[in-house]
Amino acid sequence: MKHTLLLIFLLSIVSNLFAQAKPINEESFITIGGIEQWVTISGEDRSKPVILFLHGGPGSTMSQYDDAIYGHWKKEFVLVYWDQRGAGRTFGRNAPAEVTEDYWIENPLTLAQMTADGIELSEYLRKHLGKKKITLIGTSWGSILGANMALARPDLFTAYVGHAQIVNYTAGFINAYNMVQQMAQKANDQESLEKLAALGAPPYEDARKEGQLMRIIKKYEKQNSVAAPPTWWKLKPEYDNEKDAQDRYNGDDYSFLHFAGHKQMGIKPMAADVDFIKNGLHYKIPVYFIQGDKDILTAPALTKAYFDKVKAPKKEYILVPGAAHGHNQAVIDAQYKAVKKGLKLR
Repeated sequence: MKHTLLLIFLLSIVSNLFAQAKPINEESFITIGGIEQWVTISGEDRSKPVILFLHGGPGSTMSQYDDAIYGHWKKEFVLVYWDQRGAGRTFGRNAPAEVTEDYWIENPLTLAQMTADGIELSEYLRKHLGKKKITLIGTSWGSILGANMALARPDLFTAYVGHAQIVNYTAGFINAYNMVQQMAQKANDQESLEKLAALGAPPYEDARKEGQLMRIIKKYEKQNSVAAPPTWWKLKPEYDNEKDAQDRYNGDDYSFLHFAGHKQMGIKPMAADVDFIKNGLHYKIPVYFIQGDKDILTAPALTKAYFDKVKAPKKEYILVPGAAHGHNQAVIDAQYKAVKKGLKLR
């Protein structure tokens, strides 16, 4: 009897050991689309559902930040950050030591290539982590990428969460221009009104003009919204160095130039033809749109009109009070709830 009890006790210990969570923390370059691209994978239990974050910008990488934003999610999910083609460490790995205008011109970024990259990465993650499907969260530019990926390969994904969803690239900028012009008139902001008059209404053929309009948009969003705490943007020690900083800076310039386009260099805006109302209405997976009510760049009026036309097994539109185009705590909370619903974990 004593031997039997001892055996049961030992078996219980062994069973508990095997049942313990196995953390994952991988950071490496992975060959995607024929080039090496930087991917980080982390979580307290590798058996948990996988979330792939698609950053905005297109050069606004997320892998360099510490765990202040999404760190508490690691208990329930495996988090994947990806420095997309032309951004962050991926840019630094593949660009020459001296980046010139010739490099910008001769190495175009395209939506088709980046969508293919995202799908290839998703297939890799599914195989590498032993998952049938993963969840997508795309923000701003990442929402273009995320919607394209979800529409093209729904078999890879449990759900798509689009934050600050871009619906029609050109229409969005025209609407934003009109909105800030009205705000500047109401505020008697002569400086901004003069800049807007000099720029004229979009679309532009010069990336610098789009950048100038973006600065005015961000100015008014900042005035009217609840910001994220500065602690969110603290760099991890291993990214706090001159090489990584320069790669992020150069990648941001390179990516934005191809996003906005620059006719003088023969660079076409890679999102110019994006219009999901024309070719992105039918999803085969659950879709959640998270929208700041103070967002000017992707205004609620445009995203709600798109959402109303979308067909999906399940869809939900979450309007976040006090949020602009970027992240704040309310946006993160809304994303968390959407992911839980998409995975049926609520």
